[in-house]
Amino acid sequence: MSTPAPDPTHTASATAQARPRRRHRSTIAWMAACTLALLLIGLAGQWAANREASFQADSIRRAMEVHVLGLRDAAGKYSYLPFTAGLHPDVLAALARPNDIAAKQRANLYIERVNRQAGSDVLYLIDMQGLTLAASNWNTPQSFVGQSYANRPYFIDARAGRNGLFYGVGQTTGEPGLFISSPVRGEGGEIRGVVTVKVSLRQVQETWTFVRDPILLTDARGVVFLSSVPSWMYRSSRPLQATELEGMRRDQQYGTRTSFTALPWRVEREEGQLGYLVRTDIGGRPREYLAVDERLPDLGWTLTVMTDHAEVSNARERAWMLGLLCAVVLLLAGLYWQLRERRFAEQRDARRVLELRVRERTHDLDEAHAFRKAMEDSLLVGMRARDLEGRIIYVNPAFCEMTGYGADELLGKLPPYPYWHPNDVTQHWRHYDAMMSGQPVRSGFESRLRHRDGHEVITMVYTAALIDADGKHAGWMSSVVDITEQKRAELRQRQNDEQLQHAQRLASLGEMASTLAHELNQPLMALSNFASAAKAFAEQGNQQLLVSSLDEAVMQAQRSAEIVRRIRGFVRQRTVGTEDCSVAALAGNAIALLQGEIRMRQARAELRIPPGLPEVRGDRVLLEQVLLNLLSNSLHAMQAVPPEQRLVEIEAGLKEGRMHIHVADRGPGIDAAVAEQVFSPFFTTKTGGLGLGLNICRTIVEAHRGRLTFADRPGGGTVFTLELEISPPT
Repeated sequence: MSTPAPDPTHTASATAQARPRRRHRSTIAWMAACTLALLLIGLAGQWAANREASFQADSIRRAMEVHVLGLRDAAGKYSYLPFTAGLHPDVLAALARPNDIAAKQRANLYIERVNRQAGSDVLYLIDMQGLTLAASNWNTPQSFVGQSYANRPYFIDARAGRNGLFYGVGQTTGEPGLFISSPVRGEGGEIRGVVTVKVSLRQVQETWTFVRDPILLTDARGVVFLSSVPSWMYRSSRPLQATELEGMRRDQQYGTRTSFTALPWRVEREEGQLGYLVRTDIGGRPREYLAVDERLPDLGWTLTVMTDHAEVSNARERAWMLGLLCAVVLLLAGLYWQLRERRFAEQRDARRVLELRVRERTHDLDEAHAFRKAMEDSLLVGMRARDLEGRIIYVNPAFCEMTGYGADELLGKLPPYPYWHPNDVTQHWRHYDAMMSGQPVRSGFESRLRHRDGHEVITMVYTAALIDADGKHAGWMSSVVDITEQKRAELRQRQNDEQLQHAQRLASLGEMASTLAHELNQPLMALSNFASAAKAFAEQGNQQLLVSSLDEAVMQAQRSAEIVRRIRGFVRQRTVGTEDCSVAALAGNAIALLQGEIRMRQARAELRIPPGLPEVRGDRVLLEQVLLNLLSNSLHAMQAVPPEQRLVEIEAGLKEGRMHIHVADRGPGIDAAVAEQVFSPFFTTKTGGLGLGLNICRTIVEAHRGRLTFADRPGGGTVFTLELEISPPT
């Protein structure tokens, strides 16, 4: 029975029908793959958004803690002042006899002195009717004396027996500030008046101007009185009731302002979200921020810290773009790097501007102090005034206590003065002549005095011209500071540092003991061989070879002596002190001390120091110890590296007027988990190590007004950078 042959038409039809099914399955697979890829990209974007939101939450918390501490410090720094000032007899006398001009003047002078010492803006005394009796600015055009502050809440609270706290614009000066008040009580506990101190928060606001994201502070009514965005000042975060407006008008909290427009915000709140979203325009640009409020119930304020919420959306978009195109990833990385550099540049500029302002204010303060009263009997610093002939015309009690002589024994005296130390008379005359010639040491000078009972007093003396009321040079005023205990403490600290450095050198010497034995073995064996050869040549009568052998023996002996000399010089505890040191010599001596260990570890050391570098100023032995420790650590770090890759590189160069010395190895580098502990005492990764080497190295470098840092080396390993001051040109 024959089998029928397959029908070609049927087979072609089945194949034609199967092809669309395969194409359909492939399409489904591609769609599934694309769907899965899109899903993964979406999940990655959501993960990136959640991660950025978490970072923002942590950043806001940290910033909130810092700003809250700053505000509480600014508000609480002077909280003690009204109470303590109200205990003084001059203040009580002014309240008891308000018509006594002399009593009020004494209160003015006392309050002015307390305010100047505390550094507050204004300190003033108010009677029970709200009238100011005495103030620290009594002799200025904007004096508070005679002004009535009966409408102020801080006065009302203090008059009722409570401590007052109120922020507002000054009725007299128009300048805003924080007013802290305390009641003044008599001997029977009755309230006689109020002492108030005004503290400016200008420094806090100036600090906020350099913050990238907005920060603002609102009062209990929701009115913004401190903000890093100037256009938000004195605007309200909520609608104000008529009673609230009337209260602010009555208290004159913000001067003559009677209306407070709403903040230009659009607020969105989501359940479970930290804070709320704020959409607004700043500088003509729409911005979106995540804002978090922190209530300060003890101050009655609310602190609001914002961060740019657009970073969350940007993170999600970056994640999507990372999944789509690598080129876009590189572009985003470049933009991120540029943004980071710009932020660093802004921070550097902000620090530079801040430093400039500090210098300007310090200069203004110095000029102001030059016209103020030069001596106060209550000062702990010794004050001494001399006329143009060198005769002592004034000494304060602190100076008398410092020297042991009474004022009646010193007034009218001409040099030599009885408290001059007999061993330093020449130096005393030199400083005296410099002053009389009109060229006193502006930066001050150290002087040793002899107390009346015979013990020595070490002082720091600062001298300035004494100008009378007519602006004429009338003599010289000197501030004398007793630094005896400071000198003793510095001596003890130096001795402790020397002992610790000596211990480290001994520890380093212990590590070098094995290599020292290996280093001395070769010259000693050669010395023995040359001595035997010299003996044989002497017996043979060969004069030429005998002399040659003896010369070689002498060279080997000198080589052994040089090795021992270096080790002895390194282990000495005492150093020669500060001197000009060649960088090449410092590095060369350190390499020479470790030459044996370098050979034993099959490593190499390359010195790349260009000629003509200026010298550095410091202690040669201590700086060699730092380089020796860094080189030894580099050799230890390359133990697991193949011998042909064990290379320590020492480079030096000038950067921004300072010497930078780099010590680089090719080891495994420093793990990021322990990077912050590298300079901590007793932390070490070496078996048997003390963990003091890098800590002592940093102490030595900082004592030389330098810096010791480290970074990863490109290609693997670690680079330690030693930054030092160069010697001044002669």
